[in-house]
Amino acid sequence: MNAIASKASILIERTYPASVAELWELWATKDGFESWWGPEGFRVEVHALEPKENGLLHYTMIADSPEMIEAMKRGGQPTSHEVRARFSAFSPHKTLTITSVIDFLPGVEAYESHIEVLFTPLAHGAHMAVTLHAMHDPQTSEMQRAGFTSQVGKLDRRYAR
Repeated sequence: MNAIASKASILIERTYPASVAELWELWATKDGFESWWGPEGFRVEVHALEPKENGLLHYTMIADSPEMIEAMKRGGQPTSHEVRARFSAFSPHKTLTITSVIDFLPGVEAYESHIEVLFTPLAHGAHMAVTLHAMHDPQTSEMQRAGFTSQVGKLDRRYAR
């Protein structure tokens, strides 16, 4: 794992024994997205996914393990929340950017958050570089890094087989 944190962004990179097309499907299709999105203990239900520039991405993030459900309740957080996003950049099998509206944090005014993904074909697989842009404060940016690293762990296990 390579995670480099800076004030502006966090870079998470992975190389998998998969084609760029296969990795692309994980981001740009309902089934693919639902198969891995969300940290451990969470899952998503995709309501809309329009794989094109400015296409809608609308899903619900759901705590689905007893431990996460209890942790969310203890923290006074809902066990699910809707996320409204769009593919603000979309170049098939090359790059995409997901721009999400962060409007579910108590006491925080809504703002946009960006995740950029670059796919590179390799001789025996593909490289995926994900840039997470900073959230509204360092603590939330760290939670974003930890959550995304957890969900990428689902792909790590998938491709370790």
